[in-house]
Amino acid sequence: MKKLLIVSAFVVGAIGVRADESAFQLSLTPDIAIHPRTTEISAFSLNVWGENPQHGVALGFVNGSTGDSSGLSWAIIANYDDSYTGVQLGFVNYSKESFKGLQWGFVNYTEKLDGVQLGLVNIVTDNGWFDQFPGKLAKGFPFFNWSF
Repeated sequence: MKKLLIVSAFVVGAIGVRADESAFQLSLTPDIAIHPRTTEISAFSLNVWGENPQHGVALGFVNGSTGDSSGLSWAIIANYDDSYTGVQLGFVNYSKESFKGLQWGFVNYTEKLDGVQLGLVNIVTDNGWFDQFPGKLAKGFPFFNWSF
């Protein structure tokens, strides 16, 4: 066990992060957090309410991502972002510009989708109404929606 901890510490230290990047974020709100909301999180965020550009795993009540973010975002209440690639699991998943991957929630919304939405309400404003089927389904559809 001791060797594993030493090796893990060495690997994390060897990878390094830029000055505007951190491997870990812990936040109560975007303004009450270990790192400011402009710091890119490259591995793990644990949030009551967090809002950072991120490329990794975000767990919390409300997870916000700015810019082009990616990874897994799992929220009890909501995930929101500018543009996201990966998986979002939450009661509400909202992508302002585009989403690539899988959104799974009660309500899923995005402007542009390259992937699948699973939920009670699924909205993709860039989709047509069955006019490009099977590549795109509809602007709004219950249970699932897609666009490839």
